[in-house]
Amino acid sequence: MTLTVLAVDDSRTMRDLLRKALSDAGFTVHTADDGVHGLETLETCAPDVIITDINMPRMDGFGFIEAVRADARRGRIPILTLTTESAPEMKRRAREAGATGWIVKPFDKDKLVAAIRRVAA
Repeated sequence: MTLTVLAVDDSRTMRDLLRKALSDAGFTVHTADDGVHGLETLETCAPDVIITDINMPRMDGFGFIEAVRADARRGRIPILTLTTESAPEMKRRAREAGATGWIVKPFDKDKLVAAIRRVAA
């Protein structure tokens, strides 16, 4: 079964890195450049897992996670945060918003793929 992943990050470079790494692992990848765009993209794709950055313009990762969790149609999709932030307070806030897991950038491709497969199971 091919997994579909939505990657939300304001960095074009990071979106490109994620697309390459996840496509190489056999995943179908959709991208969005911030939380608002991520919510718009969810109207046209049905991801098995969402990956989101925290620090983004228009709508940050916390707001995006909360909006996804508030949507009855999508509230159960696993959400991994992928960010440069590592402070315990940020991790706590992400968990409270509804994040499934936390990965610090730069990411290890194999560990990210394993985490996606684990939360999608």
